[in-house]
Amino acid sequence: MKVTVDFEECLKDSPRFRAALEEVEGDVTELELKLDKLVKLCIAMIDTGKAFCTANKQFMNGIRDLAQYSCKDVLVETSLTKFSDTLQEMINYHNILFDQTQRSIKAQLQTFVKEDIRKFKDAKKQFEKVSEEKENALVKNAQVQRNKQHEVEEATNILTATRKCFRHIALDYVLQINVLQSKRRAEILKSMLSFMYAHLAFFHQGYDLFSELEPYMKDLGAQLDQLAVDAAKEKRDMEQKHSTIQQKDYSSDDTKLEYNVDAANGIVMEGYLFKRASNAFKTWNRRWFSIQNNQLVYQKKFKDNPTVVVEDLRLCTVKHCEDIERRFCFEVVSPTKSCMLQADSEKLRQAWIKAVQTSIATAYREKGDESEKQEKKSSPSAGSLEPGSETKEKLLKGESALQRVQCIPGNAACCDCGLADPRWASINLGITLCIECSGIHRSLGVHFSKVRSLTLDSWEPELLKLMCELGNDVINRIYEAKLEKVGVKKPQHGSQRQEKEAYIRAKYVERKFVEKQPASVSLPESGTKGLPQSKEEKRHTVAVSSDEARRESLFCPDELDSLFSYFDTSSKLRSSNDSGIQQSVDDSREHLASTISANSLYEPEGDKQEPSVFCDSKQPSPGLQLYRAAFEKNLPDMAEALAHGAEVNWVNLEENKATPLIQAVRGGSLVTCEFLLQNGANVNIRDMKGRGPLHHATVLGHTGQVCLFLKRGANQHATDEDGKDPLSIAVEAANADIVTLLRLARMNEEMRESEGLYGQPGDEIYQDIFRDFSQMASNNPEKLNRFQQSDSQKS
Repeated sequence: MKVTVDFEECLKDSPRFRAALEEVEGDVTELELKLDKLVKLCIAMIDTGKAFCTANKQFMNGIRDLAQYSCKDVLVETSLTKFSDTLQEMINYHNILFDQTQRSIKAQLQTFVKEDIRKFKDAKKQFEKVSEEKENALVKNAQVQRNKQHEVEEATNILTATRKCFRHIALDYVLQINVLQSKRRAEILKSMLSFMYAHLAFFHQGYDLFSELEPYMKDLGAQLDQLAVDAAKEKRDMEQKHSTIQQKDYSSDDTKLEYNVDAANGIVMEGYLFKRASNAFKTWNRRWFSIQNNQLVYQKKFKDNPTVVVEDLRLCTVKHCEDIERRFCFEVVSPTKSCMLQADSEKLRQAWIKAVQTSIATAYREKGDESEKQEKKSSPSAGSLEPGSETKEKLLKGESALQRVQCIPGNAACCDCGLADPRWASINLGITLCIECSGIHRSLGVHFSKVRSLTLDSWEPELLKLMCELGNDVINRIYEAKLEKVGVKKPQHGSQRQEKEAYIRAKYVERKFVEKQPASVSLPESGTKGLPQSKEEKRHTVAVSSDEARRESLFCPDELDSLFSYFDTSSKLRSSNDSGIQQSVDDSREHLASTISANSLYEPEGDKQEPSVFCDSKQPSPGLQLYRAAFEKNLPDMAEALAHGAEVNWVNLEENKATPLIQAVRGGSLVTCEFLLQNGANVNIRDMKGRGPLHHATVLGHTGQVCLFLKRGANQHATDEDGKDPLSIAVEAANADIVTLLRLARMNEEMRESEGLYGQPGDEIYQDIFRDFSQMASNNPEKLNRFQQSDSQKS
């Protein structure tokens, strides 16, 4: 090591030593200024870089917004999404670079200035102080008179001590100088080397990232070239078509331009007509009319919901109208009202009249065929929702999670798209999914679907048993009950992701395909059972249903009043002068009388209910259905109740405010409890006696349930109205297994609190014991029934 200041010169305190000190001190002062300036520049660079990253992130979010806006163009959406993801990665790399710069330049050099240079300054102050004391001692020693022996000795002793102290501090000062001069080289180069390596890593990461993107960019460039060629060709084709249409002569038959027929979408005819309003002024308004689904409807704007003029074409007739001043008019007459319409020409009027007459004839034929089909669909073959006992026994023997779950009926294919060999599952729904559908389920949120891998994740035994109790067939019977009625096509594994996402959201979030419970049934509220209704209550129920039907109807209020009066009064039908109307009403009157109620008139065809359902006052509410099914260990019924909107923490006021989870405890099923917990049941809700699920499981001696509730965060310190917590109840009952579990859980909780391990599961021994109890409760429950067996023997 090169010595900046010589130690021997330090002892001599020679002019050469003083000159060397002066040079070193000046150098250190200048070094401190340079380092301070460099640190400030580094801070400014980092702040500017972070501002750049913020602006870059906003730009990247703009690209993502543009990608979402272009969702209908797969190429644009995919490309912009890939580019925005790449830019996001570059922003992350920039942030890493700035963090490394802050550590290597700012933090490291600041530490050197604050610690090492400060030590140098402190040593310098001590050296200057002792130097001054030494000079004073020399002057005093030189000034003392020889005849004053006492003063001579005192001055000599002070000088000797001062010189000794000076040499000691001077040596320390020189050592500090030499160490500083040696260390500053290493610190500066070390920080700069770290900074340069950070840049090297940044550019390498960026290069690798864009190297992966480069093939896609080249492919996109080739597609753009082809798109330019296709666009030029399309432009020529459109120009040619424009020229051809422009040269065509429509003067001979211009009516074809005034209406459209779209048989693929069930539109018999559509086009503009003038409609006379039913107000006092009898104004005429131009509207877009169409004949579809055996109805005559019109719209003011394309996005507006169509207004129904004729609900059922079988009940109407059409005729020319020559008794008004306006030309080309015709009238569509129903049993309740008439609608005056005007076409733009005589040919158009004839075309519309013919279309309406044809639709009336077609409606009679199609209605007969549809009624036969619906009767066949309404009586499916009765099949068990649960797998056979032999299958369940086989499942509980030692196969892997994937093998056990895929053995359940329907689980060998994805529940939502049908792709074979699914490797993912929704644990709260009890279904198997492919990887793409599982990603869509994750986006719904855990309150709708909790996704887990059948091959990568570890499975608790009670959770695995839950998966084996349900399955794709059971859940699809519930969540796809109305799929054929509403006319929605289930996506396949090759369908677009947007189509799958829309279907899954409609299926599980909006529950559009779940068979709705009767709307007019007096369903029990929270805590009430379904009781027979009085006549006044029934009358009120029907009135409410009628009002709700009116609000949801496409008819205006006047039209609704007319329809209600029509179905309530038969004299109007007899007094009709039009033979066509009388004939159509007579043919369909018996059919209408047996099928039409206040609600079914105005609901879509897929949502119509049979009249007998409305009279069933014993139909329970979804909450009560869940409550009863939990006790009966009927998981398909529980899943159906949740699909109908049952509150998982529903409270039965007539049974001590018990919840479905407490009923599941009473029923003695571990799987039922796990199903409710996975669907959001609160493990700490207590009944009127202050007893929660953990209390009830302890009282009943259900060891497996106690183990499950403790794992799910049950509060074991809660006391009932008698002031007893679960542990004291288990001790009184002398249930050794439950006492062991409760004490272990309490010890583990106290240990975690004392060590500050909040949120941690506990030590390995505690986890192993609970894991063993879970295995026994799920696979060998008879081993945990010692307590119940001994009690029965005693009795």
